[in-house]
Amino acid sequence: MVGLYRYVMFSQVLKFNKQPGLTQVKRYFCIVPPVQFSRPGSFLRAENNTAITQATTNPCTMASQAKKSCSRCLSSKASSQDGKARVKRVSIEGNIAIGKSTFARLLQSACSDWEVMAEPVSKWQNIESETSKAVDEPPQKTVSNLLQMMYQEPQRWSYTFQTYSCMSRLRTQLQPPPAHLLHSEGTPVQVYERSVYSDRYIFALNMFELGCINSTEWAVYQDWHTFLVEQFGHQVELEGIIYLTAQPAKCMERLEQRRRSEEQGVKLEYLEKLHVQHEKWLVEKSTLTHFEKLKQIPVLQLDASAEFQSDPEVQKQFITKVKSFFDAL
Repeated sequence: MVGLYRYVMFSQVLKFNKQPGLTQVKRYFCIVPPVQFSRPGSFLRAENNTAITQATTNPCTMASQAKKSCSRCLSSKASSQDGKARVKRVSIEGNIAIGKSTFARLLQSACSDWEVMAEPVSKWQNIESETSKAVDEPPQKTVSNLLQMMYQEPQRWSYTFQTYSCMSRLRTQLQPPPAHLLHSEGTPVQVYERSVYSDRYIFALNMFELGCINSTEWAVYQDWHTFLVEQFGHQVELEGIIYLTAQPAKCMERLEQRRRSEEQGVKLEYLEKLHVQHEKWLVEKSTLTHFEKLKQIPVLQLDASAEFQSDPEVQKQFITKVKSFFDAL
């Protein structure tokens, strides 16, 4: 019976023959030719001698069970889609070293309905490639730190870095929500450290204005960025943005404290320019954006100048504000 049912997906009983035990069945999506059965109640064989298991089950019952099984599958699929639709997508935006990762860990530990997706920095720091100088030699694996290369030679590597960083952010935003968010009875939220939008309207734009990305590269970047965002549509759209603010001098202080090797050459002037870009986009709304929904997106602004990592009272205030923000989305 198993071999036959691989080909017959749905069966509908039309009528019973006058002869006892024989049933005429209408088949849908049947690839194999109709099969003639011998007397029921014993071991059955088709005309092509393919073994069929004992058929003692009423065909009406089997059709009913198949219908119920299909209904359960559709119901499960619909439930999964409804769960995904309920999950809100929010990004954390802010200057370099403002405390996004610390804030993200705070959110992750505060509520099981909030799932944080970390910024893929490690991908930028470890890009594996294979090279081979001769045909008979095995390829040699090398690891490149694109983040460091960009900081050291911005005019050479800025476009390459922004291309790769945006693609890695896109992959992160396209990841499906974890199962526990889909079944959450609260307000499930998937939170991202930065987004494909800040990649373009903060960092890539800033590099273009600094002359590290030329006009041709900028035109190419904008073209494929717009295409990809429009192609994936609601899968990468955000329902809200949390903007962490602090003066560039405070960010510089924290940057020096964390001592990330790639950032040793970062100057205060660079952080000041990034601060201006964030203000234009998220506060003044003067940045020219190319996605209609992005212009209407709600923004929660939090003052991150306080040392919230070690201040429980500030942490409590942040969580309260974030929860209210998420509930209103």
